[in-house]
Amino acid sequence: MSSKNLDISHADNGVLTLTVDNGTSLNLLDRATIAELAAVLRRLAQDESIRALVLRGAGDKAFLGGVDIGVMAGLDPSSAAAFITDLSNLCEAVRDFPVPTIACIQGWCIGGGLEFAAACDLRIGSGAARFSMPEVRIGIPSVIHARLLARLIGEGNMRWLVLTGATIDADTALRWGLLNQVAPVGALDAAVADATTEILACAPGALRSQKALLRSWEDPHIERGIKDSVAVFAGSYRGTEPQQLMQAFIDRKQKKGQKKG
Repeated sequence: MSSKNLDISHADNGVLTLTVDNGTSLNLLDRATIAELAAVLRRLAQDESIRALVLRGAGDKAFLGGVDIGVMAGLDPSSAAAFITDLSNLCEAVRDFPVPTIACIQGWCIGGGLEFAAACDLRIGSGAARFSMPEVRIGIPSVIHARLLARLIGEGNMRWLVLTGATIDADTALRWGLLNQVAPVGALDAAVADATTEILACAPGALRSQKALLRSWEDPHIERGIKDSVAVFAGSYRGTEPQQLMQAFIDRKQKKGQKKG
């Protein structure tokens, strides 16, 4: 089964694979993809035949390359609040999914894409995977589900990511605890298949109960941090910093494209 921006494959063993394939080179999160992916996740959550959910991006360049900067450059405080709320709702849709979710990460995992991955239960990456939270380099803070990173990689490592915008490689992500496993380049699918085999060996009802318990065990301050960050993100657009830095980024990309042409 497929849709405009997604490809959906439901295997007979109950493993469902959901691939973001919206025609962008890095599987960028634009408005249409965010809305469609959230709606599909909420709908699939009602399907009791699903035993595990694998999430991935099309191609080898990226899992999810973050939010389309062209979209963010045109926001104002009001539209920024609406946009980031939609992205938060998408991350909540995967966080609420009633069975184990696995982010299959090949290539880049950036910004909102990393927040989406953090909202999954497990993360398995290729040795070529790269991770960053570059928002502060384009005039906005990292918000919403970046709040989940501290519990995965520790407060200090989370601060490094969101305060520097620097990129880390797969081995660093594994050492920090962001990745559960790193697979050699070319062996990512096999590693994900091994993980789903382990999940399928478990009792379906018990796994759903365990997933529900995991949510109840989470620190309530996580929820508060996610909600409070919407207003902070919107407030970033009261000045001109985001628009100026994002437009400069877009201009650099266009110049590179012209040189290649």
